[in-house]
Amino acid sequence: MTLWSEFTQEAPKIATVFNRRHKATGNLCMLGTVRADGSPRISPIEPRVFEGTLVLAGMPNTTKFKDLARDPRFCLHTATVDTMVGDGDAKLFGTVTDLPDKEVHARFAQELFEESGFDIRGMEFDHFYIADLTGASCVEIGDDKLAITIWKPGQGERVVRK
Repeated sequence: MTLWSEFTQEAPKIATVFNRRHKATGNLCMLGTVRADGSPRISPIEPRVFEGTLVLAGMPNTTKFKDLARDPRFCLHTATVDTMVGDGDAKLFGTVTDLPDKEVHARFAQELFEESGFDIRGMEFDHFYIADLTGASCVEIGDDKLAITIWKPGQGERVVRK
């Protein structure tokens, strides 16, 4: 399992681009999941890095979480508004594991409250997904060329220029 803490060590460039874009959009990303009929679904989500893990949690009873309960594969893409991708963008691929630990949930809710004022303390999570990253990439423009950085666990980053 490749947790966020390991990913940032193995793929520092991609992690930097992801963090920059994640922060610039107020933590908004687009989550790709697989519907029951096998077709793709894209949904907004605000993932958070918490205690060395990338957490996908949110409003209960949403279809995106039902998708993940049935098929844990996902793609997470930073929200992009610049068609020229001047600030780059990043994609993360992986699977999720539902973590039912109520003590972890309580710490997560407390940290969220302290950082943002959003108060979900004492509420039950119907799903608290931890990401196991299986791949990632980012795109940046430099010197009139497209630089695509690709990562797979244990293989480090490699750059393709177009």
